[in-house]
This record gives sequence, structure tokens and C-alpha cells, in this order.
Amino acid sequence: MKKTRNIMVQGTMSNAGKSVLCAALCRIFKQDGYKVAPFKSQNMALNSYITKDGLELSRAQVMQAEAAGIEPDIRMNPILLKPSSDTGSQVIIHGEVRGQMAAADYYEFKKGLMPAVRESYDALAEDYDIIVIEGAGSPAEINLRENDLVNMGLAEELDAPVLLAGDIDRGGVFAQLYGTAALLTESERARLEGFVINKFRGDVDILRPGLKQLEDLSGIPVLGVVPYMTLDIDDEDSLSPRLERKEADVKPLEVAVIRLPRLSNFTDLTPLESHPLIGVRYVDTAGDLKDPDLIILPGTKSTIADLIWMRESGLEAAILKRHASGTPVLGICGGYQMMGGELRDPEGTEGIIPEARGMGILPTSTVFTSAKTRTRVHAKTEALPFSGCEIDGYEIHMGKTTVNGSPFCRITERAGTEAADGSTGKEAPAGIVPHLDMDGCGTDHAWGTYLHGLFDSGEVTERLAAYLCERKGIPYESAAPVSRLEYVQHQYDILADGVRAALPMDKIYAIMDKYMR
Repeated sequence: MKKTRNIMVQGTMSNAGKSVLCAALCRIFKQDGYKVAPFKSQNMALNSYITKDGLELSRAQVMQAEAAGIEPDIRMNPILLKPSSDTGSQVIIHGEVRGQMAAADYYEFKKGLMPAVRESYDALAEDYDIIVIEGAGSPAEINLRENDLVNMGLAEELDAPVLLAGDIDRGGVFAQLYGTAALLTESERARLEGFVINKFRGDVDILRPGLKQLEDLSGIPVLGVVPYMTLDIDDEDSLSPRLERKEADVKPLEVAVIRLPRLSNFTDLTPLESHPLIGVRYVDTAGDLKDPDLIILPGTKSTIADLIWMRESGLEAAILKRHASGTPVLGICGGYQMMGGELRDPEGTEGIIPEARGMGILPTSTVFTSAKTRTRVHAKTEALPFSGCEIDGYEIHMGKTTVNGSPFCRITERAGTEAADGSTGKEAPAGIVPHLDMDGCGTDHAWGTYLHGLFDSGEVTERLAAYLCERKGIPYESAAPVSRLEYVQHQYDILADGVRAALPMDKIYAIMDKYMR
């Protein structure tokens, strides 16, 4: 008998809502008194996170861990693929970079990865009562069935029951569900315990004739219809509909975020999007930049390539024009690197371009190396108007930046050790590059930092809102800063309430119990 109960959520397609449904189940099981953890064997995303021990995993599993009320753990996501081109990705196993691989090369490489997946899962199972497993893409990708370690192949390996989620908001949900089930093998279909229709708007009674016909045709029950919920929790990847928005919400302050082709860690901007005074829009053409109150250059997987894209598209010139007229510019990670005077890549870490001229906004220069910095950080800001704010964040980047100006912040703790007098206090964990105790650069209306999560505590966000209001000459009204973690915990409770009302949890528990025998 298995020691730990498990359940797997697969989807008819990417972005069918698997990640959020898994988060909801994690929250529900936690509310019911169980120790629960999320698990996804392989995730492909540019949004990643650094654990306390300096290892890298997907933000989706971080979000699910938050819902479960536990610390993010590398065991939750043993394989992470970070796309670097249309045909290749950086491959990260157990939080450590294994290198760049073309799609065909990885297809061969992954044949030997099930033991790594099993190792992570078994280690989690020793510590938790329930594991909520998330699939990837669709199990109906039958060209990938051989050596599958993310969908039905994983379900069979772990002896997990499967729920199949379909996104009705995109249309064609009955075809999605029926067609996916029809393409499964007989043994795979036997493991499919129920359909879940996700993101429904309207009267469920209108759906009922279709639900019955789907059950009759497939022989698989429809367990529930989950309503479309407006929630403020991290999205899984850049398929997020919010990145399609061109216009800001109607709010007093307008922030333009440059939508880089290889944009990563856009969840850094989530606290700004939920602020009552700040409207955020994503810009990918010079004509759309217009006249915002702040321009943000976010993180990117390929700094030099995206800088060249901005240059060729005319966006760089438009940003420099706005900045010269007084518009503040903030760069995060790769965006910070772009803002300097020079970028050099002597080892070809980023590609085939050995060096490039930066935007010249900040007095910095960056040299890329194959070493990857991955560390958790506590810092205190020094640059105006943010001076004195506390930041709990993390660094995740390639390259070292030399600063010939004032720092953005002072690091007070790095990877769990004191960083006084430029020292880490003890030897850094494997894979972490030690740095001095300063980060980033700041001028009177331009700032750059390597720190992801700088807005999460609320202090920097409120200081930024007050600064932009003062520049614009409008009154600043703000509640006391609220921790992002405190705020998002309430969002997970709302999510759990909505899903609990839609799904028969007694049947979910019974399904898991059946697979314990």
C-alpha cells in the first residue's frame, strides 16, 4: 500500500488552468488538516524562483506551495526547461543548470530522467500526506507518448488517479475532453477518474444536457464545473492573458512594461498590477509607449538579443527620448543589464554576439560568464526615493555587473548568511557566485537591480507610488503597506472556496483512497 495519497490534474491543452486547480486542491487539503505538497515533474517556463538553498524551480510550484502553506522545495519541480530560442532551452535538473539543449537533443536526453523524477517524488512522499501532481500540456500529444514523464507516463509510474481539465473559456470544451480521452490508450483511460470543466461563465443548468451526453459517450463522469474566478495570484507563464493587454487600467498612475520577446519573471510586477493607484500595461512597439509615468525593463532570458530587438524595433529610441524628457526608468535583472553602457559576452553564454552597446542610462557595464548566480537576498534600499525600504528577494542571472555610481541597495543577508563588509560570512552553496554587499545602481530618475521580488514586501511599491504621485502633482492616498504573502493567502482562500463549491470533495478523497489499495 502507498504511504501517501496522490492525485494528478492533467489538461486538454496548455493554459487550461491546471496550475490554479492544483493550487486550489493544495489549499483545500491544507484547510482539511493534511500536510500537502505540489509536484510537477517537468515545467517549461521563464518564470523561476530561487529556494533558500540556492536552487531554481518554477514559479508555478512556488505558487502552489504558498497555497499549501509550505516553503518552496526543489523536490516539487525536478526538471525545469527555460526556453532560450524557438528550438532550444536551458535544462535545469534538481535546481542545477545542465546546459543548453536543442529540442531534439533534449528528447533523447529525457529518456534517462525518470529516475530523477522518481527520486524527487519519493522524497516528498516521505514528508507529506497528499501529493497534488500537475501534468504538462496535454496527454493527447501522442507523438510524445514514448518516454512520457509528465502526463500519463508519470501517472502510471506513480500510480496516480487523473482528473482531466478543459478550458470552456476558449470554446469547444466538449471536443477538448472527449477528443483527449479518445486518444488515450485503454490503460490510460482506465486511470482517468473524471472530467473538470474550468473557467465557466454563466448558468450551469445550460450545460447539463451536454454534460450528460459527454458522460454517455465517454463513460467518464464530469466531476464538476469550476466558475471563472477573478483572482490575483501568479500566472504560470507568458501565455497569461494579462500580457495581451495593451491599455492600462484607468488609474491615476501609468506604468509601461516593455514586453520583451524572452520576457521572464514577469510575476515581479504583480504587486504593481494590484495597487489601487497604478495601472500597468505591456508594450511591444514604439508607438504604444506613449507617455507613461514610469517605464520598466523587466527580466529576460536573453539580454543582448532582446536589447537588439528593442533597438531594431525603435523601442530603445522611444524609451531614451522619454527618459531624456524626465520619465523614470527602472530595470530588473536583464532589464538592468541593458541600461548600462556596455555588455560583453566573451564566452558566448548568451549567443554569438560577443559584445553590444548598452542603452547608456546607467553608469554600469556587464560581462556574461557561464556561472549562474542563484541566491536568496535580504536588502535595504539606498537609492532615492526608496532609501530605507526592506526587500526580501532573490537573484537569478548570468553575468557580473560593474557599477561606477551609487548602488540601488545594500545586501544585508545573502543565501542565509550575513553579508557585512563585502563577505558572505561562510562559503557560498555550490553554484552560487559570491558578490560584494551592494546591488544595482541608482540615479535621480533611473534605477537598476538584480533583485527579483523587490515589490513583494509592499514598501518599495508604496514608496514608488508616492514618488510618482508627487511628480505628477496628484494627492497620494494609500493604505499601510501589506505584505504580498499576507495578501495572496487571502486569494488562495477565495480560490479554495470556489473550487470546493464546484467539486465533490468526498468523491475526490474516495478516488485517492481507491488508489491506496
